[in-house]
Amino acid sequence: MNIKTIRRLFMLAFAGLMIFSSCSRLGWGILLWSSEEPPIPSGTILPVYIQSNIDQVWVVGIPENYRNGKKSIDKMEIPLAQFELAGGKGKARKRAEEFSRFARTYAETLQDGLPIRENSDNGARRVYRLRLGEIIKVLAQAEGSPPMSTSGDPLPGEWYQVLTEDGSTGYCFSYRLKLFEHYGGPLAAAQTEQEEPEDQDLENLLAKTWSPESYGAMLNNRRINLEDLSRHWRFDPGQETGIARIYIPSVDLTFSYTAIRPAGARTWRFEGSSLQMSLRSDTSLAVLYTESGGAQRTLLFTALPIAVDDLIIQESARRENLFLNIYGQGPAFTSNNYGTISFTENGEFYWTGFTLLVPQVIPRDLPGSGTIEMDLFLSSSLQDRYNGAFTLRFNRPDTPAIVRFMYTLDSQGFRLEYVPETGIEGLTVSRRAPSPMVLYFFKAEGPAVFPQAGR
Repeated sequence: MNIKTIRRLFMLAFAGLMIFSSCSRLGWGILLWSSEEPPIPSGTILPVYIQSNIDQVWVVGIPENYRNGKKSIDKMEIPLAQFELAGGKGKARKRAEEFSRFARTYAETLQDGLPIRENSDNGARRVYRLRLGEIIKVLAQAEGSPPMSTSGDPLPGEWYQVLTEDGSTGYCFSYRLKLFEHYGGPLAAAQTEQEEPEDQDLENLLAKTWSPESYGAMLNNRRINLEDLSRHWRFDPGQETGIARIYIPSVDLTFSYTAIRPAGARTWRFEGSSLQMSLRSDTSLAVLYTESGGAQRTLLFTALPIAVDDLIIQESARRENLFLNIYGQGPAFTSNNYGTISFTENGEFYWTGFTLLVPQVIPRDLPGSGTIEMDLFLSSSLQDRYNGAFTLRFNRPDTPAIVRFMYTLDSQGFRLEYVPETGIEGLTVSRRAPSPMVLYFFKAEGPAVFPQAGR
């Protein structure tokens, strides 16, 4: 016999001696995970005689109604994590009553790689990765916000505190779990494959948010398109749901799958679909899929060093500061030729007397009000000559009308230069007009006037 077997026999003999001599015990507790032999259901109250931190087991008494005859053994070992010591028998009964709602409830995972998390939140740290068909014990229901589906809607289901057979505990959302009742004896896990070794590259990949490669280019070039960012274009592997999603301009596809399996060096396939992904670097991911016509298409995604929502906040603050510089210099500016333009603190403008600019710069029949958007960037060749550029969006009721200007502030006022469509590439002012139209406005004296409309 090996040392471990001898130790366990000694523990059982010692426990028997304690019972025989003085009926001494550590206390009472409840079985969290049902035993196979004898088939004792979870939630059963049991006496405890020994706790072994070396062997990671409890030695507990077997109730008479679960013993096989008078001469059968009356004690057994239970892994530490599968039993909860409550204290006295009264406390154990109270704890068993609290636990009764989920005492017989187990769950089988329907999704390979489904995470167990540290807290009941989809953004919480992952503490365990479930295998397809793995059985877990449901301990309690927990409060928490549900994960979002690929369409942005909350997934149906509940958060549960759970226990794995090897003793890991945490929280799992039930959308990809099959709950069932069990009353003792063998647990028939529907596992068709042996446990795979941990894939650290895949773990790291699934822990990241994958945005389109264009988001990385925006960040590197410091030219942030808030409209694109607000859509949260992305690739979502869907480890919570078994449904992966590609969501970028002109492409919105979902792929149902049963497991993510290795398909080469830092490459994985989504079983049951045409989808495949490959890490080109720790922050660059290629996603390959087959289009309806049979052609294969590859899309590139990047893991940004900053969350998209934080990037939106930073860019919004930058634009607001640019506008406040203009507002602080005014807020009203006037020109003998081009009228008076006034700004409100919340980004509205009112412009009167701009008749000389119609229709070459400002289209006919526009109201003299709207909003200012600091949404334009300057090419490197223009950055030394201008403070920035902006868009004036006029309040025309049918279709929006926009006019773009570069601007420079000085101690006397405000110089604008009209930017035609031919001078814009994306959101960047790349060149001046062949015959630039420059407007100079002096800082207006007295309080700003804000008419409702008109020129």
